[in-house]
Amino acid sequence: MTRIFAYLTLVLMVLAATSSARATMDDDFFNFRGRQQQPGMQQRGAPYYGPGSDYFGGGGSGPIPRERVSAPIAMAPGSIYISTSERRLYLMLGNGEALRYGIGVGRDGFRWTGTHRITAKKEWPSWTPPSQMRARRPDLPRFMAGGIENPLGARAMYLGSTLYRIHGSNEPETIGHAVSSGCFRMTNEDVTDLYSRVPVGTVVVVQ
Repeated sequence: MTRIFAYLTLVLMVLAATSSARATMDDDFFNFRGRQQQPGMQQRGAPYYGPGSDYFGGGGSGPIPRERVSAPIAMAPGSIYISTSERRLYLMLGNGEALRYGIGVGRDGFRWTGTHRITAKKEWPSWTPPSQMRARRPDLPRFMAGGIENPLGARAMYLGSTLYRIHGSNEPETIGHAVSSGCFRMTNEDVTDLYSRVPVGTVVVVQ
């Protein structure tokens, strides 16, 4: 009886460890909260933090303050350069200067390089997880309306015809880490700032 109990305990521990690893490694939004906050709705007695509010979930300047720096490479003013190794995004200002933001990047096996243009911009975007992601994480919803609980955050800028985006996040603690499936996440405050500065058609170089 003691052996059986010990065996069952071991099996449960292994299953728990596997489940935890899958949650943190396979999910683009690894701490997905599973609560769908619809725009315009709020819990009774709680402040509204959805579309139309002044709340941007990173708080202050975020975990990695944005700052004006020397441009790391020569690019046209208004273009975007993303360094996945630095986990930084640079908006070129001209005169050898750039505005630098902290970002979250793709984890091992999901990082990529290339050049695209911003083909669409959306405020408080909805989220439809790709079928590959739902296969890894069947607990994810098929669709989630835009709002403060949405993992895409306050703004999204879509890159070329790919599924990749520069987007906000409801998990500002992940900025500066390699946790995504290839998207670039920013605090809601920073992505709103960048969104206001770049139009559709902006060149984005990822290295």
